[in-house]
Amino acid sequence: MKEKEDRIEKLLAVLLLNNIKDAPISKKATQLNLAGFSNIEIADLLETSSQVIANALSANRKTKQTRRR
Repeated sequence: MKEKEDRIEKLLAVLLLNNIKDAPISKKATQLNLAGFSNIEIADLLETSSQVIANALSANRKTKQTRRR
């Protein structure tokens, strides 16, 4: 059963990334994060480090906070 769930998650990620294939890594990371993927999972999918993902998500949150003010 766990294998089936993992496969569904991977398919979800592929579909999501396909829809935003030309987007910057920060946009891809944000969308995958909203879909419930961890930083490590996102890093694996985008072939980068989890620190890059953490920095991208943090910068995105800071940008949203400054826009709201």
